Amino acid sequence: MRSRLELQEITRTFQDGGIERKILDKLNLQVAEGELVAIMGPSGSGKSTFLSIAGALLAPTSGDVLLDGESIIGKDKHELSELRLRKIGFIFQNANLIPYLKLEEQLMLIAKLSGMEKAKAAERAKELLDKMGLSHRLRAYPEKLSGGERQRVAIARALMNDPAVLFADEPTASLDAARGLDVVNMIAKQVKHRQKSAVIVTHDDRVLPLCDRVLFLEEGKLIHK
Repeated sequence: MRSRLELQEITRTFQDGGIERKILDKLNLQVAEGELVAIMGPSGSGKSTFLSIAGALLAPTSGDVLLDGESIIGKDKHELSELRLRKIGFIFQNANLIPYLKLEEQLMLIAKLSGMEKAKAAERAKELLDKMGLSHRLRAYPEKLSGGERQRVAIARALMNDPAVLFADEPTASLDAARGLDVVNMIAKQVKHRQKSAVIVTHDDRVLPLCDRVLFLEEGKLIHK
């Protein structure tokens, strides 16, 4: 089974008062198709830096990141923007929905940015929202939704362009226990069904049984415990 996400010997350093600080230290990770990997670690361990590099938002000091076998190192800003739009789906802590767009429009905007044909986009948006149990809410605005419903919209939006990799950054942080488990369960099901590689950064121990692997970020490396 192929890995849709691969990080090879990723190192990231920065200068702090003339002293070089190392955040990530030759970090390696492979995430296979259909696999959901949880990343845990204390504040300041480098989780945000890891996620930014893996998600093509920040360049590593050294090492390589491969999405669907293609290196993203050395690409210019426009190429990286296109790559994020077509290859990566992000699910954030607070859903980050656009307040003045209805549910269906949230997804249609992503399709429009990628040049997807309108009729095909409308069909896909309705299919995804139906999978999320939101077919009756297509014309609702985000303010009318519960926290769990907003996160389900965020999952559907992240899947709209059929990305290779999904990243979820603390997706349960603003939810109660039941809604948090529901959201991660939906992510896990979609990852399996659509054969994505997915990474969830979390502090929530309750969702770990839904993940295929749990890794801890310590001293700049990912380790099993």
